[in-house]
Amino acid sequence: MAARQIKDGEYTATIYKLIKEARYGEAIQILSNELQKQYRSRAGLSLLGYCYYQIQDFVNAADCYEQLIQITPEVEEYKLYYAQSLYKACMYPEAMKATFALDSSAYQSKMLKLQASIRYGEEDISGAKSLVEQMPSEDPESEINMGCLLYKEGHYEEACKKFITAMQVMGYKQDLSYNIALCYYSMKQYAPALKHIADIIERGIREHPELGVGMTTEGIEVRSVGNTLVLHETALIEAFNLKAAIEYQLKNYEAAQEALTDMPPRSEEELDPVTLHNQALMNMDTKPTEGFEKLQFLLQQNPFPPETFGNLLLLYCKYEYFDLAADVLAENAHLTYKFLTPYLYDFLDAMITCQTAPEEAFFKLDELAGMLTEQMRKLTKQVQEARHNRDDEAVKKAVNEYDETLEKYIPVLMAQAKIYWNMENYQMVEKIFRKSVEFCNEHDIWKLNVAHVLFMQDNKYKEAIGFYEPIVKKHYDNVKCNLCAEELMRKIEKEEEQIAYENPDKKIYHLCIVNLVIGTLYCAKGNYEFGISRVIKSLEPYNKKLGTDTWYHAKRCFLSLLENMSKHMIMLRDDVIAECLQFLEHCEIYGRNIPAVIEQPLEEERMHIGKNTVTYESRQLKALLYEITSWNL
Repeated sequence: MAARQIKDGEYTATIYKLIKEARYGEAIQILSNELQKQYRSRAGLSLLGYCYYQIQDFVNAADCYEQLIQITPEVEEYKLYYAQSLYKACMYPEAMKATFALDSSAYQSKMLKLQASIRYGEEDISGAKSLVEQMPSEDPESEINMGCLLYKEGHYEEACKKFITAMQVMGYKQDLSYNIALCYYSMKQYAPALKHIADIIERGIREHPELGVGMTTEGIEVRSVGNTLVLHETALIEAFNLKAAIEYQLKNYEAAQEALTDMPPRSEEELDPVTLHNQALMNMDTKPTEGFEKLQFLLQQNPFPPETFGNLLLLYCKYEYFDLAADVLAENAHLTYKFLTPYLYDFLDAMITCQTAPEEAFFKLDELAGMLTEQMRKLTKQVQEARHNRDDEAVKKAVNEYDETLEKYIPVLMAQAKIYWNMENYQMVEKIFRKSVEFCNEHDIWKLNVAHVLFMQDNKYKEAIGFYEPIVKKHYDNVKCNLCAEELMRKIEKEEEQIAYENPDKKIYHLCIVNLVIGTLYCAKGNYEFGISRVIKSLEPYNKKLGTDTWYHAKRCFLSLLENMSKHMIMLRDDVIAECLQFLEHCEIYGRNIPAVIEQPLEEERMHIGKNTVTYESRQLKALLYEITSWNL
């Protein structure tokens, strides 16, 4: 709404109406225009500061209140709002300095609370605690403040009790319910955490339907609701982020992504750092480039979620960008001690060393593994002693600590094994795994990798099956890959038909994978006629089965076939060649929009867009087949 559209004498009524209807953006536009005409108008600046505060633009709000203090230095209220705005903008030193300007005894209590919050934001826990202890004990907010301090110190159970007590005194509050949920999450008690999250979401939907919860997940295009104070008071953003984190920890990745899209809609520039971090992390498999960009952006902000630094480094190592990980560590040495545990720092250091000095890296990992195994042995002893003393609480605590230590040990062990795996020294990999059987024999990741290394040693298929079989049975619904059972293949086919009937657009690869594996094995044994026929069958129908990964395995079989034909080591019947040509023509038709190779997310030199398609590669294979068989003559 432009200022010229408002009649003389209606400015005040219009502004207050816009504020009442929470149309703060329009109010800001009009007030900004008016302040250009009436510079340093107290009424205009006061309303503008209020509007900026409501949309969470605390820097501009602080600027308005700073000007108001200069105009009316006797008004203590503006000094408080100025300090609050600076605190909300995370400008802690400036905010603390601003609190010292508050002289009125009427604002002493609020000033004390604000100073405690500033110290808490600066992570000066002892300073915050001394200020909280000066507050009246009967003030229910002091209970909340003590809860926050206990949480920061890692005393989650005591913190939770403080928040529950405060809620009993003050009644239901969304932010308190979120604090309780966060404590349960930190104690790994996900069920009560999810219950409190559900209460927050249910109340938010009921009281504020205009926030559009769940609309984005349903595919409905909605406008951004902005970062309003109302949105902040509902604690919906915090609740959905925590729900996403819990689902992610439980490996329910689709539910985690859905929790993020269920949030009230906001444009990307309006997203808070925690949401941006979670989006990057949970969409990393499908959008790695965007994920890296978001994490790199967050690292330049102040403050940023404390997990950002470690997660960015771990993801660099996962994608084998060791140089980038080393650069980030070197450029942000001041963050290392603050955000990386000694374990994580040592692990990252060893991973980065792998690139240039694998033997040294193995030694570093071995030291780390030795430290962790020693911890697990001590914890095993503690569990036994606690069981002997019938101390259930001590048993639970020791078992949880053991599980956490094991989850740290597994990545170290796998990193050690990968060094020798890359050298194709599978016997050494097996030896490393055998040494860890004491701790890992029940861990699925360990069993799966033992199976892989046994499979790679041609004479140990039977042993490999022994490790694969329990995993296949455990994940029967997802894996379904008994290679030799014809009955099972029929069952898979029927189930795929049922899924296709219920969801016609969904791509399903279970039977495709079975046929690809069978075809590849037969080709490896030299029986190309049957092997290629299974590969061809695996990709039918092409619109459902042809993808980057399936094409990768299919073309390897064709390249092996063409190599052996060019060396005159095998001959194919004409009908088989015709079948191959027809298959490649189908791939050419259906592969126009399917990339032949998934490029690394941070690769500087990109492949030619026209060449990186299944269509282009299938034409190349067809040309080679024509040339070798002389069918084009």
